[in-house]
Amino acid sequence: MELRDIEIFLTLAEELHFGRTAERLHITPSRVSHAIKKQERRIGAPLFARTSRTVRLTPAGERLAAALGPAYRQILDGIEEVTASVGETAGTLRLGTMGPQDWMIRAIVARFRAGHPAARFVHHDVNPVDPLAGLRAGEIDVAHVWLPVDEPGVTTGPVTHTSPIAVVLSAGHPYATRGSLCLEDYGDLTFISHRSPIPSAMAEVFLPSRTPAGRPVPRGPEVTGWEDLLKTVSSGRAVAATSAEAGRFYPWPSLVYLPVRDAAPCRWVFAWLTDNPNPLIPALVAAAAEGTPAPG
Repeated sequence: MELRDIEIFLTLAEELHFGRTAERLHITPSRVSHAIKKQERRIGAPLFARTSRTVRLTPAGERLAAALGPAYRQILDGIEEVTASVGETAGTLRLGTMGPQDWMIRAIVARFRAGHPAARFVHHDVNPVDPLAGLRAGEIDVAHVWLPVDEPGVTTGPVTHTSPIAVVLSAGHPYATRGSLCLEDYGDLTFISHRSPIPSAMAEVFLPSRTPAGRPVPRGPEVTGWEDLLKTVSSGRAVAATSAEAGRFYPWPSLVYLPVRDAAPCRWVFAWLTDNPNPLIPALVAAAAEGTPAPG
């Protein structure tokens, strides 16, 4: 269970009102509802009894609140203690991000820099075709990447934000005039391939190997970087899946970005090598854990 979801559950357990919980946490009521439903699926039992007028904890919810409350407060106390201890920490933190994701986490970076004015902050680009290469090579301390990251020796922090999935096509593609796509449409399209060691679990988030009905998803030309990807798509030779924010930052007249209406949102996190001793890494993670909503 992610720290943010625990916070949502405990806040709702106090407020017993979805609207007040959302307002208090600066999120939408639907985000609250989604988090609670996800926790209920994981627990296997309802945590709240809901009517049109009231919200109350179920016995399972009461037990979970009693168990999580002290542990959550201990985690926050630990984060505050570490934050205070490194508040004047000098040194350098090298952060790698991908295109528009740098803008999506600007509030987190601002909090980190405000709390650590003595630290030197260096930005690097992360190649989405090979998102963990910079970490493995020791070129960056932290990479901002999407889940799941299940690599030996790599640790991830809390989710910073989520992104809808979109497919980018040539403006002349037969599907370009559609308002949206579904995952089953992938079987009718030819997707760009990645010439890189990207972990298969991460690749499946944007490019599943099969459609929900089991049809294989065709692969086309290989690319080695983002610009190469956009140029290949623009030529009409293939399509690509990406985060929806890309359409705002790369609005080429030769490209169309279509939302994938039944694709699960992509979840973004900070990742770092577990044995990296840089004291600024937990400071950045603490800034992320504060949970400021991503810009819309």
